[in-house]
Amino acid sequence: MLRWIVIFLIIALVAAVFGFGGIAAGAAGIAKIIFYIFLVLLVIGLIMHFAKKV
Repeated sequence: MLRWIVIFLIIALVAAVFGFGGIAAGAAGIAKIIFYIFLVLLVIGLIMHFAKKV
């Protein structure tokens, strides 16, 4: 999932350099959403991991 975040951030940066504001904003928005999903899944995974040990 982190790979997708990096890909969309690169797309956003390249689009911003070439002046495509709408595409850059869209790609950055998608990267931000995927990042938040990753964080939620990470927290859930950590809770599940520590709950198994107890």
